[in-house]
Amino acid sequence: MIDLMKRVLLPTLMLAALLSMAVSCSTKEKDAEAPISVKRGEITVTIYDRGNIPSQEGKVDNNKITQWINEAGPVDVKFVPVPRTQSEQKLNALFAAGEAPDLILEYAPQIKNTLIDQKLLRPVDDMIDTYSTNYKELLKKYPALRIAGTGSDGKLYHFGRINETIPQRGLFIRTDWLKKLKLDIPKTTEELYQVAKAFTNLDPDGNGRNDTYGMAMSYNSGAVLNEMFGVTYPDFVVQNGELVHGWDHIQAVVAFKRKLYSEGLVDQQYLNDKNGSKAKQDFLTGKIGIYMDQFNVPITFYNDYYMPLKRSNPNAEITVIPYPKTPVGQFNPIFVNPIQMTGVVNAGTKDPEAVMKFVDFASSEAFMKTMYYGFEGVHSKTEPGKCPQVTDLDKWKTEFNFATGDFAMLASPILSGNCYYGTEKLNANDPFQADVKKMFELNSSFINFDLQVAGPTHSEQMPQLPKELQQILSNTTNHVGVGDGDIWIKSILTPNYLPEQAMQDAIALWEKAGGKQVDDWYRNYYVNEKSHMILTKDIYDIFKQQRAAQNK
Repeated sequence: MIDLMKRVLLPTLMLAALLSMAVSCSTKEKDAEAPISVKRGEITVTIYDRGNIPSQEGKVDNNKITQWINEAGPVDVKFVPVPRTQSEQKLNALFAAGEAPDLILEYAPQIKNTLIDQKLLRPVDDMIDTYSTNYKELLKKYPALRIAGTGSDGKLYHFGRINETIPQRGLFIRTDWLKKLKLDIPKTTEELYQVAKAFTNLDPDGNGRNDTYGMAMSYNSGAVLNEMFGVTYPDFVVQNGELVHGWDHIQAVVAFKRKLYSEGLVDQQYLNDKNGSKAKQDFLTGKIGIYMDQFNVPITFYNDYYMPLKRSNPNAEITVIPYPKTPVGQFNPIFVNPIQMTGVVNAGTKDPEAVMKFVDFASSEAFMKTMYYGFEGVHSKTEPGKCPQVTDLDKWKTEFNFATGDFAMLASPILSGNCYYGTEKLNANDPFQADVKKMFELNSSFINFDLQVAGPTHSEQMPQLPKELQQILSNTTNHVGVGDGDIWIKSILTPNYLPEQAMQDAIALWEKAGGKQVDDWYRNYYVNEKSHMILTKDIYDIFKQQRAAQNK
């Protein structure tokens, strides 16, 4: 166990687990009251736009959630929509136009670190010391938040949260199709390919038409395939105790994707499905047999995936399965980042006190409860000695489900008690919700602690590269990155451009751009400084600890 875990991470999270059990389902929850202030400030805050808000609910920047935030919170907030799949481009445009929001809620560390290097973000130490209450106490209880939020210059730039850490994604398969075709659950990628081939060619839905695909490959499904082969941004893997560029892993997953594509086992237009919406719809309407997506919020999966599938095809049966063994090894799914940096502040903000007041409000227990369970007496009710219960799931789904996670990027769910673990919102007496709960628990039970996940840790926990090296990585990712690198995409789509040649070309481009300096920096950091990183082993320890807090 690394020194970081011994010094700050495990003791504080053990305390969190004990506190969670002690206060779980308490009847002494206090109502949110906006701090009294002579002057009510005004700030702007980003919010991801995923294009999924029901039309009757307004827009992502103006709806019942935003209205409640402005009514219950201490400051007036104008939300600025940022397309989820184009956040970097949108933020760069906003900064270039001098219109960047005061508070930026963003997951990707490479985007935030680049803004820090450009002096476009301000340190937040003074804001916390001068104006904060809630977040100041959070930092005292969980020093790991300060460690993870500190930039290479030693200053604190990031606000963050403590998450329930669980497998972030799931690999789903139509078990009714397996039964019909007398096939077993695939345990290797070769078997996965054979099942995908059967699902494509052997009419698994029995409608007499050639209208099914074996597997999805766009957006999250493609990302899961990358993880399955042990690689994710920024494409570095642990081999023989060293951190090295995972070229052989990338070549292997590209070869697998190429095989699926060339044999017509995936949608031939998958690249145009930028946010995965078509693949999702094809899965829900019974046109895809193997599907991969987010699986860290059980109620969202129930609302957005399981029930639509059941309504479309009541006889459909699915389960979640372990990632199969690949030619380059077997890997666990990536986990939700347990200590996640999610907020940074524009260097040009004119009212840092108002920003800090909003951060305190957005990291409070009252804020978390509303985001998780909706409005008391409208969407849910809390009875003495019990967890809050959603009383009108359809209403909650319409009015809250589309973006509560994005509005709550500064909230630490499990610190509000065991009632805020993901499966607690599911009703075990409802057979369909019980199905999802069972799959959710199954996905966690698959974790083999002897296996690695993609990369040495969660990508958000990778150490910050020096400015010039980050620029090399950013400039080359669109060409040689495992997900969207055009060299690899060309190899998937082009019959005579083999993955072996693509790897040679990718390495040549990488080294010409100065990539060897990045390779050397990561390798040396892993040898000399990895005690300062939160590694896969540490995430496993937190996962075990949180499950123990739930008696699992």
